[in-house]
Amino acid sequence: MSGDVDVLIVGAGPTGLTLACALARRGVRFRIVEKMPVPPTGSRGKGLQPRSLELFDDLGVVSDVVADGKFNLPVRYYDEEGRFKEETLHPAVPDRPDAPYLAPLLIPQFRVEEKLRNKLNELGGAVSFGTSLSAFRQDKDGVTATLQGPSAEITVRCRHLVGCDGGKSTIREIAGISFAGETIESYRMLLGDARVEGLDRDHWHIWRSKTGFFALCPLPSTDLYQLQSSVGPNEDPEVSLAAMRRHAKERATGVDIHVLDASWMSLWRANVRMVDRYRSSNVFVAGDAAHVRSPAGGQGMNTGIQDGYNLGWKLAAVLGGADNGLLDSYQEERLPIAAWVLGLSTGMMNAVAKTRTLQFRRDEQTLQLGLDYRHSSLSVDTRGEGEGLRAGDRAPQAPGLEGPRGPCSMFDLLRGPHWTVIGMGMRWRGLIKEILTAFPGSMKGYAICDGGSDYFDRDGHARTAYGESSLYVIRPDNYVGLATDDCDLARVRDYIRASGAGT
Repeated sequence: MSGDVDVLIVGAGPTGLTLACALARRGVRFRIVEKMPVPPTGSRGKGLQPRSLELFDDLGVVSDVVADGKFNLPVRYYDEEGRFKEETLHPAVPDRPDAPYLAPLLIPQFRVEEKLRNKLNELGGAVSFGTSLSAFRQDKDGVTATLQGPSAEITVRCRHLVGCDGGKSTIREIAGISFAGETIESYRMLLGDARVEGLDRDHWHIWRSKTGFFALCPLPSTDLYQLQSSVGPNEDPEVSLAAMRRHAKERATGVDIHVLDASWMSLWRANVRMVDRYRSSNVFVAGDAAHVRSPAGGQGMNTGIQDGYNLGWKLAAVLGGADNGLLDSYQEERLPIAAWVLGLSTGMMNAVAKTRTLQFRRDEQTLQLGLDYRHSSLSVDTRGEGEGLRAGDRAPQAPGLEGPRGPCSMFDLLRGPHWTVIGMGMRWRGLIKEILTAFPGSMKGYAICDGGSDYFDRDGHARTAYGESSLYVIRPDNYVGLATDDCDLARVRDYIRASGAGT
């Protein structure tokens, strides 16, 4: 059995599935394989940051995701007598028109994967389970991969191979991409998804005893709790239901709880590693194959999801005729963010170990709303230095628009696989029309005005977020590519061609 595709994705976790959805909605021929015989059920990651929720809004799955999650779960810290102190991890903040989500969503990773698989099926794709990559070889035109399927060896020829196959990535190893860092054996944790009696499901329950850290976090849309229990340097790292019960008995003192059973369990070690490059010719890595870190701060799954979304539109553009050099911007943009995430999560892991309390920062960077690509070669701002929205920034939301079909928002205009031109003011209408004529089918464009326009900024939120007079060319992953005040068709046209937007 053999097959030819444009992109072969190895690994069907959140990163691989996000990439697959990004390719499927653009009509790219791809195949996604997963070595597990059936979809996994372990929670592993359990939090989505606001920027990931915005991405899922763009994909059209955010309502289903939010329905199976929970915002703002309070924490109870118990003493040895069972008395507790309650703490809110994410205090309520006023709504912001530019950001519809301002708190992480608690949701088990397998639910996120379920929603993405459903979307992929809707788009005409499917995961090949029970299939792993055993070898590949590259040439100047692409990659020939050998896959081990459930009943036969499969040879697949592809233009590009993407390793979303986790921290022990086979693809990264074969490609010779280094994975520098360390495993910190002093930080180990017994993890599992367990059914528990004796606790409410409205709080995250944490004990900080002399023998170690122990926590039970209810997983929304399930009857399970994620169990976390520290394993000391001299402790037996037994991974079993008996060990879970023993840890609960020894550490969850003052409270009568019972661990009934577990659907998944694992021993976590603190691995802090990242690649030195994201690309080796026609081979790419993403997600945990490119970076692993502590779960402290809730960044890991989200960083992988953003990797997949960043790479997806670029692969599609190059396959559609854009210059292959566009793919170098994937590493250029994502590698610095991976490095920042590793530093953040390591610092928070050390703080958790010291205080035995959950450590959370809540700012634009940790919510991933303020992570930008201003340094990227794809970010061009002709307006000189200044405040406000800049090339490379995330495109903000702006509700309260009135269009030909009624009320809408900026995210409604951006939603989809296309590039978008947004002109703030009537003066851009002619230029936008010329741009759309020059690049039919690949772009959409709108002039946003305070009156007398197809799109009326009724509440002023667009002017607040985007300013009064600039033109923005917004990428398919909803970051600002070009920002300008010049009505210069040639300049905009040159940017669009150079960035692959016209393909």
